Amino acid sequence: MAQGDSLGYHGERQHVWLGVIEGLIKWSITSRDGRTVTLAGQSVGSWFGEGTLIRNAPRQSDLVALRHSRVAQLPFDTFDWLRRHRPSFNDFLLTQMNERMHWFMGNLAAYGLHGTDSRVALALLGMLHPLPNPRGERHLQLSQEELANLAAVSRQSCNTALMRFKDAGLIRNEYGGIVVLDLPGLQQLMQ
Repeated sequence: MAQGDSLGYHGERQHVWLGVIEGLIKWSITSRDGRTVTLAGQSVGSWFGEGTLIRNAPRQSDLVALRHSRVAQLPFDTFDWLRRHRPSFNDFLLTQMNERMHWFMGNLAAYGLHGTDSRVALALLGMLHPLPNPRGERHLQLSQEELANLAAVSRQSCNTALMRFKDAGLIRNEYGGIVVLDLPGLQQLMQ
């Protein structure tokens, strides 16, 4: 799918479990007046959409490719069979949903209590979390524009925050992405 293509919109029925093979997917909610809240970014190796399938309800969010992406689609029948017959699959889903809920609680606090630097740090930390980054890579193939989109800040504000992070030795910019050098230091920005 090309940059800007949608995997699904709010209100649509979902019939597959989704996994990112290549690219970056933004998971967000858009209000009727056009304002958008980004919930998370899904990168290579991450799986998502299980809540919508389990609830058997329409999507409550939008899924949009932030760059060219390839996405695996596991049909509902296979997903449901795995849930009903493989306890280890249920354990994986339960852990994933618990981690995601914990992440959302932190995200909500950051948006309500912290400024731009914290929001950019949270977006970076979100891309390092094992759910969207199961390989644990510290080099994030992420442009400043994509990061700004995930942090829901302007590109200029994101650039300013990243310059402060770089000066503090938390990150390094490299061709095609950002390298996180000091994870605990980045996490400190959230306290």
